[in-house]
Amino acid sequence: MPRHHQKKGAAPGGSQRQLRVGETVRHAIADILSHGSVHDADLEGHIVTVPEVRMSPDLKLATIYVMPLGGRDTERVIAALDRNKKYLRGEIARRVNLKFAPDIRFHADERFDEAERIEKLLRTPAVQRDLAPGQDEEE
Repeated sequence: MPRHHQKKGAAPGGSQRQLRVGETVRHAIADILSHGSVHDADLEGHIVTVPEVRMSPDLKLATIYVMPLGGRDTERVIAALDRNKKYLRGEIARRVNLKFAPDIRFHADERFDEAERIEKLLRTPAVQRDLAPGQDEEE
């Protein structure tokens, strides 16, 4: 019987080990990007944040969520990171002590867009009316 089944109540980000390795990879990739070690014309002039890295259960795949500061040129930045994937994977392997260097994938972090959408919904007049204090209906 396999020992590594994810239980129903397990954390949505994965096991404790996945979270720890993901955070280590996040720090490594953020350090690489902040020092300008990747020489690509599409990355120059962009400050790229790395809010999250999700690791697969076997730690062989790292999904790296990135967002350029201001949210502009997201597609160009991700394309540039994909072009330099081999270099970045090698740097991660050098900085993070793992048995295998994880394969890496880049995705745009859309949590900021989702948060903005929810904020706009909360500011609509209908929601403001429902949230107003002391407006309880008489019974």
